[in-house]
Amino acid sequence: MTTIYDKAKYHYENFEEDLPRKQAYVHTGFFIGWLIDNDMVSEDFQKSYENLIAEFKQRKMTGPEVYEKTGGVLAKDMLNEEGNQFAMFYFDFETGEYRYHYLEAFDCEPSVYHVEDTWENYDHIKDWIDNEYEYWCEKNK
Repeated sequence: MTTIYDKAKYHYENFEEDLPRKQAYVHTGFFIGWLIDNDMVSEDFQKSYENLIAEFKQRKMTGPEVYEKTGGVLAKDMLNEEGNQFAMFYFDFETGEYRYHYLEAFDCEPSVYHVEDTWENYDHIKDWIDNEYEYWCEKNK
């Protein structure tokens, strides 16, 4: 059984407000976008979603849109070794800092689900992830 880091359905099943379902894909989709940008997805994922990855890298499709089109699941088998090591360190809901950085970066009012899926927002959280990745690399090399 593979490790599941997140599923969009965990979130849209718990929406307290009447939000579009697509909002459940945003926070994890930004992280998936960063993983794609940094070539941390597995070879199988690259082969299976070559067109989506190309569209993301050309900024024709956002990370949350890729996340939705790939089934709304972020799992260990989607990432390469470095991607998994970093995801376990940073993205893990119980021990990682991603959700705290996300909340701080976007001042998530009234909730984490109200952040818009825009390239501007991706670029903003990308800076936070880049900084944490640098810290992680220094600590682990």
